[in-house]
Amino acid sequence: MDTAFHFHQGNSPLLISMPHVGTEIPADIAAGMHPVAAVKADTDWHLPLLYNMAREMGASVLSASYSRYVIDLNRPIDDTSLYPGQDTTGLFPVDTFAKQPLYKDGMQPDQEQMQQRIALYWQPYHTQLGAELQRIRQQHGIAVLWDAHSIASQVPRFFDGKLPDLNFGTADQRSCSLGMQQALAAAMQSPEAARYNHVFNGRFKGGHITRHYGKPAQDIHAVQLEMSQCIYMNETAPFEYRADLAAQVQPLLRKLLSACLDWAAANKKQTG
Repeated sequence: MDTAFHFHQGNSPLLISMPHVGTEIPADIAAGMHPVAAVKADTDWHLPLLYNMAREMGASVLSASYSRYVIDLNRPIDDTSLYPGQDTTGLFPVDTFAKQPLYKDGMQPDQEQMQQRIALYWQPYHTQLGAELQRIRQQHGIAVLWDAHSIASQVPRFFDGKLPDLNFGTADQRSCSLGMQQALAAAMQSPEAARYNHVFNGRFKGGHITRHYGKPAQDIHAVQLEMSQCIYMNETAPFEYRADLAAQVQPLLRKLLSACLDWAAANKKQTG
């Protein structure tokens, strides 16, 4: 089996997590799926390329290898709903965002297969994520977790109309300091942000990763950014990256990440 994730260790207080960029589906799982699964329409496409400034800025970067159709790394291990009363996909998705069945009749994973997927794919990612946050906090006195996501701008199953371009989630200000959220809000008033609309804690408040790892009282501050894919790529198959569009939003991403790093430098725990 190939590694469950790709990881680059940086030298700053920032860790960027990309749990939904994976596209691999093991052959034995794919054999039980409908052809629609191979399209992987619900992937957070091209984020490593879009965030190509991350390493230069000193960020650690953790990205998934396997598709969310295998297991969703941004769901809790007990599969508790993140948005009670709303339609969501779970730890082991059985359909696409368009409600197309992923599995052939009788081929959905059983309990043994679910536990195997947790051990092979979910746990390694989260073990690495947790360990890196602890290393960063110990080295820098503070850690910032940026959970990077993207989604089609219109998904009627989950929200009405068109999603804002940038959707920040801080678990209703519980996953990071209010000061860090304010720093991001200030960055969204910059010239680089003029062409984009945004919201804090709207339809997307942050998934499991943001909510579980964001612990401001322990000097770990987490934010999720869910981006509308229309601002950097084509939203229909084969989902091409649009370098012309990406070049417009990348200066803003750099400014947002810089805002996190500047805030962290001003608020890290003093030692010695």
